[in-house]
Amino acid sequence: MSSDRLMKVLVAPIVSEKSTMIAEKHEQVAFRVLRDATKAEIKAAVELLFNVKVQSVQVLNQSGKTKRFGRTLGRRNNVRKAYVSLAEGHEINFAEAA
Repeated sequence: MSSDRLMKVLVAPIVSEKSTMIAEKHEQVAFRVLRDATKAEIKAAVELLFNVKVQSVQVLNQSGKTKRFGRTLGRRNNVRKAYVSLAEGHEINFAEAA
């Protein structure tokens, strides 16, 4: 895995009420990742970018909803999410980085 590829794997952190609750309760962090990213790539990318130890990675594919815009039907994009469990004593805080 090249470092260029690892820098592109994580698209954005997911900061919402649900992801904040998961972070507090299960010590997990949610990320939006590339559609073709593997668990090993996600783990390596998080460890490289945030200097933390990753315990495990769970990945889910969320299909885009079909929505109506007036008369026409539209579709939201499909999204791949990763829930990263951090090792004991490690933490990523997005509020401090901003």
